[in-house]
Amino acid sequence: MEKIGLKDAFAEFKNQKNIDRATMMGVLEDVFRTQIIKTYGSADNFDIIINIDKGDCEIYWNREVVEEVEDPNTQIALEDLEDDDYEVGETFAKKIELKDFGRRGILNIRQNLQGRIMDIEKANLYNKYVGKIGEIFTGEVYQTWAKEVLILDEDGNELRLPKSEQIPGEHFKKNDTVRAIIKSVEMKNNTTPYIVLSRTTPEFLEKLFEQEVPEIYDGLITIKKVVRVPGERAKVAVESYDERIDPIGACIGVKGSRIIGIVRELRNENIDVLQWTSNTQLLIQRALSPAKISSIVLGGPEEEKIKVYMLPDEVKKGIGKGGCNIRLAGMLVGKEIEVWRELPKDEIDEEEEDVLLVDFNDVIEDWIIEKLQNIGCDTAKSVLALSPEDIAKRADLEDETVEEVLDILRAEFEDEE
Repeated sequence: MEKIGLKDAFAEFKNQKNIDRATMMGVLEDVFRTQIIKTYGSADNFDIIINIDKGDCEIYWNREVVEEVEDPNTQIALEDLEDDDYEVGETFAKKIELKDFGRRGILNIRQNLQGRIMDIEKANLYNKYVGKIGEIFTGEVYQTWAKEVLILDEDGNELRLPKSEQIPGEHFKKNDTVRAIIKSVEMKNNTTPYIVLSRTTPEFLEKLFEQEVPEIYDGLITIKKVVRVPGERAKVAVESYDERIDPIGACIGVKGSRIIGIVRELRNENIDVLQWTSNTQLLIQRALSPAKISSIVLGGPEEEKIKVYMLPDEVKKGIGKGGCNIRLAGMLVGKEIEVWRELPKDEIDEEEEDVLLVDFNDVIEDWIIEKLQNIGCDTAKSVLALSPEDIAKRADLEDETVEEVLDILRAEFEDEE
């Protein structure tokens, strides 16, 4: 078939689009068969021969030789043949040239071929990355926008790192090298696959540990659970099946040599590595370390909260900055943890004059009481012992709200006096 250039076209598609020989031949045959149907009404009696190596395509129209034509698509009259060698009942094969499809037909072939190649390319890209979900990807920043960063792979394919999947406070510029985990791959409205990266998922931190700690990669140490508040703090629970291996020491490395690279990658996110245990109470103690716990009340299986009692001096260490430590410990055990102050015996008598915050639920909203309890304040006097600025910052409350709460609590003790 003249000037179709199949050989050059296939070489280009194979090199740039990564389309194999069998697929390319199938696409070409299907494209020509579709056009034959449009032009002749049927393709059942047509032979399509594609030779990729030679770069050509031959199409033959097969019709039965008859004396009187009833179906011009499948029959041809003997008298219309210039060749006298044919007889009635034999098959006459006519070679179809590209020009026989007409100008519009040729244009349809080209457009259809381009569309099919694009669809195959999209499918190949989708299949390539959908099989890599959960793996670490390293690429170069091509462009940055307010809501996302565009990153290219080695083949020039586009991957997106949305702002919501970036560690708070980090900024990227063009040509920066970025490491992230492949979070999802979606096909939207038959466009190019939308590949989303993430640097905030627990899985990303887990994969970083696999890269930095050979014992984890080899399966000698298992990461049982990872919880994160991206950019602030993370807890990694590990377990070793070989008693000769210290899982915590192996993850941290000599003088922190292994974990320091992970911390830098995560923009100085604090990482606590602790030994996993199925004992919930022991796991909570390890998660809240170095804070010392006086007692733990787990409650029943349906109980959504766990109560942890600490001495006043330990509460701040257990809760952590902005409540981050206690929140991560709760995520680790799968339940919300409440910290309750437990006073020393010599202060119990004085505490009896105090009033629980829950007793103020008729004048203070429950969500405010819950926020105060989360920072270790479960009684009126424990709140009054703090400065308004400290309460607002730690409990994440508005200044006006804090003042209203303090006025209510002060009034309680003024009334008693």
